Formats: sequence, C-alpha cells, structure tokens
Amino acid sequence: MRVAERDGIWSRGGVPVEELPDAFAPEVPQGTVPHEGIVPEEEGTVPVPKKRRRWPIYLYSIAALIFVTLIWLIVTAPLSRALEPLQDPALLMLSDDGRPIALRGAIKEAPVDVKTLNRLTPAAFVAIEDRRFYSHWGIDPRGIARAALANLRGGGVREGGSTITQQLAKTNFLSGDRTIKRKAQEVIIAFWLEAWLTKQEILSRYLSSVYFGDGVYGLRAAAHHYFRRDPENLSLAQSAMLAGMVQAPSRLAPTQHLLAAQKRSRLVLQAMGETGAISPGRARSTAPARPVVQAAKYPTGTYFADWVAPYAQKAFDADFGTVKVQTTLDSNLQRLAVRAVGRAAIGDAQAALVAMRPDGRVVAMVGGKNYRDSPFNRVTQARRQPGSAFKLFVYLAALRSGWTPDSMIEDKPVTIDGWTPVNSDGVYRGQITLREAFARSSNAATVRLSQALGRNNVIRAARDLGITTPLPDKPSLALGSAGVSLLELTSAYAAVASGRYPIVARGLPEEQAPEGLSQFFRSDGALDPRRDQAPMLDLLYAAANNGTGRRAALAVPTFGKTGTTQENRDALFIGFAGDLVVGVWVGRDDNKSLGKISGGTVPAVIWRNFMTSALAIDRRRGPDLPVEFRIPLRRPEPQQPQDLKSPLPPEWSDATKRLREVRKVLDRLIGER
Repeated sequence: MRVAERDGIWSRGGVPVEELPDAFAPEVPQGTVPHEGIVPEEEGTVPVPKKRRRWPIYLYSIAALIFVTLIWLIVTAPLSRALEPLQDPALLMLSDDGRPIALRGAIKEAPVDVKTLNRLTPAAFVAIEDRRFYSHWGIDPRGIARAALANLRGGGVREGGSTITQQLAKTNFLSGDRTIKRKAQEVIIAFWLEAWLTKQEILSRYLSSVYFGDGVYGLRAAAHHYFRRDPENLSLAQSAMLAGMVQAPSRLAPTQHLLAAQKRSRLVLQAMGETGAISPGRARSTAPARPVVQAAKYPTGTYFADWVAPYAQKAFDADFGTVKVQTTLDSNLQRLAVRAVGRAAIGDAQAALVAMRPDGRVVAMVGGKNYRDSPFNRVTQARRQPGSAFKLFVYLAALRSGWTPDSMIEDKPVTIDGWTPVNSDGVYRGQITLREAFARSSNAATVRLSQALGRNNVIRAARDLGITTPLPDKPSLALGSAGVSLLELTSAYAAVASGRYPIVARGLPEEQAPEGLSQFFRSDGALDPRRDQAPMLDLLYAAANNGTGRRAALAVPTFGKTGTTQENRDALFIGFAGDLVVGVWVGRDDNKSLGKISGGTVPAVIWRNFMTSALAIDRRRGPDLPVEFRIPLRRPEPQQPQDLKSPLPPEWSDATKRLREVRKVLDRLIGER
C-alpha cells in the first residue's frame, strides 16, 4: 500500500503520530469519567489507574474495637468484684451503752468456695438454674430456645434463658434494665468471665454474691440467716430451698412465704433427680426444709436511725457481715422522750422532741407521735417557723451591740412598711427593760429592737449560732417568720449553754480533735462571758421562770424560750438545764391552727415532764456558768393568812367538799392547757 504523498514518517492521514490514540490502551466507554485513581499526566502520556488497599482499614478498625472493648471490660467488670463486700454494708447501730437500737442495710458475708461445700449444694443451683453450666461458654442457645418455648406456651415470662455466668455478669456489673443494649453487654461480660475464670471460680463468685431475700446476699449470709449454720454444713433440703429462692428472692423467702418456698424446693429436688445429682427416689423422699425460728428482730428504722445512718455509712469502710456502729443515743433518755411525746394531750396534732448535750451529742430524738404511722422526721426534715424562739438571735445581737438586760426599750405599737406587729396578749407596757420584753415575749419591742440594731446584725447572730436556712431580710424576721429545723434551733440554744459556737448536732461519737493548722483555721467562736453569755442566760432564765415559759420551770436553774407562730400553727419550747438542751415542737402537718395551744402551754409541759425524769436519771453536771451570771432569787409566794375562818357553817363546807375537789381538777386541767 502506498502512503499518501502528504503523509510523512511522523504522520498518519495528516495527523502527527504523537496525537494518535494508544492502540494498546483499554477502551473507556463513552460518557464515563476517568477513574478517580487515575492521575492526570502530561499531554501525550497514558494515565495508569492505582488500586487502593482497603484491608488495612478493616484490620485497624477491628483491632481498635477489640481494644476499646477490652478496656471497657477491665473497667466495668473487674474479676474480683463478686468477692468484695457491699459498698453499703449492714449497720447495727448501738446506743452509747451498747444496746442495739436499729439494723440498717443489706448483709453480705465472706465468699464461699464450692470446693469446700457439700457437693449437693452447688449441684442444686446448677440443676435449677443452668443444667449445661459445665459445657457452655457463657451462653446456652438450647436453654434460651427452651425458655422461649416455655414462655410462649405459658403466655408470659415463665422461665429465663440466662446462664449462671450471665446472671453473675448481670448482678455484679450491670443494671437491672431490660434493654437490648444491656443484654448485649451481659453476653460480652459472660464471654469475658468464661475466658479468664474456671467453672469452679465462676460458680463460687455466683454463690457468694447472689441475692437471697430478707436483705441477705451470698450463700454464707443466707445459710446463717435462714438456718443458723455454715454453708459447708447445709443439708440437701436446705440447699434445695436456697437454690429455689434465687428465681424470686422476695416472693420465695421462707421467713415470709414458707409454703411457696417449699413448693419451689420440690421443683429443685426434681431437677436434681433428672440431672443425676441425686436419685429420683431420694428426690421424692426428701422432706422440704423449714427455716430456724428467728430471734426478735431489731427495728430497721427509727427517727434517730434514719438521721444518723448516712453519717455512719460515710464513717465506716465496707466490710463483710454486720458493722457495729456506736452512736450517742442514750436508750434511757430515748425511752423517756417517747413517753413524754406519747402522753401529750394534743389530739390529732403532731409533736417532736430532740435532746442533746451542750456539745451537740444527740441523746434522744422523737420525730413524731408514731414512726410506723409517719416516718417523716419533724426534728430534722421539717422547716417550720420558730416564732418567738427566734428572738434569741435578736437579743444576742443587741447584747453584742452594747445593750444590757436592764436597757430600756419602748413597748408600743409600731408600723414598718405597712406592717404592724401586735403583742399576743394585746397589752403594751410602754418603757420596759429588755429582760421584761424578752420574758413577756413582746413582739412590738422586739421589732423595734431589730430595727434599731439592723437586720443584718440579727442575721449574722443567727448564722454564727449555726442557722443555715435562708433568712429573708424583712421586718417580720425578728418574730421568726423564716422556716428552720428544730434540730438547728436547738443546736443554737446549745451554743448559749456551752458558750461556744456553732454547735453542730451529731449522732456519732466525737472524732479526734483537730490539731495544728486544722485547729488554727477552724471557724469556731466563743460567746464573750461578760458581754454575751451571762446577759443571755439572764434573759433566758427570766423567760423560763417568770415569763411565758414558766410552766417549764424546774427545781434546778432552768433557761429557755417559748415560740408561737401566727394563728397558733406552731408551738415550741426550747431550753436547757443540767447537761441537757431540749427542743419541743407541736403542730399539724397540714399547717392548720392548734387552737389555744401556744409555746407556753403543751410544749412547755412536755419539756418539763421529760426533763423532770431525765435529770433524775442523768445526774450529769452541765457546763460551768460564767461567774458574771448570778441566779436571781425567786419571788416568794404570797402567804395566805392562817387565822381567817370561813363565815359559813361547817356543815356547809362539808357539803361542798366534792364541788371544791371538782373545781381543783378543772383548774388543773385548764392550767395544763
């Protein structure tokens, strides 16, 4: 073939050879884009596609997932957790003389080792809970299928498909939520446990931590609780009963549901016969066990125990068994407090009493008339207005500012921002001393005094003595319009009795006194004996012996103050004598009026009744009073003339003798109210 004349060596059909397509390159379909791996090259070069290797990405992702899962397992499922004590162990609280007063929390004792148990004991659990325990790797597909079929036939959840390993994972490392996520985590942890532990170790951990009802965890605690014997000595019937309880511990506890527990134990014995652990004949002939009769149980809750339990849990480390906690409660004084509140004539109203030492150790606490009817603690949880009992802080602020009990204050009506306080008796006495104003609980004089001092100084005095609740900066604050707890208010009066502040109420023995820098930086303060404490004792003595609180007066020096809120919704008396500081509150939970009850009536009588008996058995000497304080001489009672005779005939007097006796009884009853 002849080449066209116009074609030379370097051209074909008039087209230069460098512009001709590559005859050996693969054809690219028309309308497609070049592969993203093809890198554009210089004109005249042929692009070569580069293949991306994806397998390293998959490999690294799988390795990262395994690493993260491993870290999660190490943090979430430490292998020793089932062998550790509970974080909140059982606390047996004791009075200061060692008497048990309450048992709180769950009990878990030392772990068990299946190698030391009767072989039938672990066999009972395996037979009823996981028959293929020794052959599976953490999950049992056959068991899951069997449980699903049984539940389908029964129309509900009749059986569970979880293995013992899964149960160990669930009870020790996960929450009880029934979600797909939690179930997946359970399976992963089960594989983890099977990979690192032997079957004997898994079963030992399971038996050491599973719940058996009645607040008891682990086989050792259950054997002691229900049968009063060590787990190594359990009989076949006892082992079967405990194994049967695991399915529903609260519903199958033999102490509460004996017949149901025995029926379930027969199923366990039947399962043991089917698995060959025992013969079918022995399974049929074994009589169900019965729990050992329990000794008298301690109360799980009292007003004092509920209050002190959180502090006790923080003060003691986790341990197996029951942790004995010594408290400050005096069992004899507590008995007297319960009696004093129980005998109070208050109808359907409530009453509360707290007694403490001047250093804050609580020795008696009654948060209501009946704990079973109402466990709400009106000593620690209620925030009620203290009424005139709050005046302690107003007059303390006055003493700090240079006033004295003999300083004069005007007892006349006063109006502040449209508000006019009134005296409870409706009487205004003009110029009176601070002593008389405090003893008579004059509202007008107290509000005038608060205004003269500045409410910020009153608030500062309350804060110094330990009041932590919000205190509104209003004129009515001086009359106790801010809610406080009876415990805090009584602690403030304890500060006056002891001469130092703040006094923090406590139910546990005093910890080691701070030393060194801790002692140097403590914020504790002391009342000035001459300027603050002695004059304050003067005022409190006047109120308790000659003023509104005179029904509380004892044969020994008595100091205290009444408190009554608006419309007689709350009535209080707080005071101290000997080595006891006691606060009493009476009121209604619905905040309705108490009628004619005021702080100087029923609360003062409750206080006196308790203190009369308490001081007789306590016989402790209180803190030394400051030398600047002198107990005032009591006013002598007016003498009745002895030589005056009745002008009535003697027979008239004899005839009205019964009427006079009835009158005396009525006068006494009216006086107590």
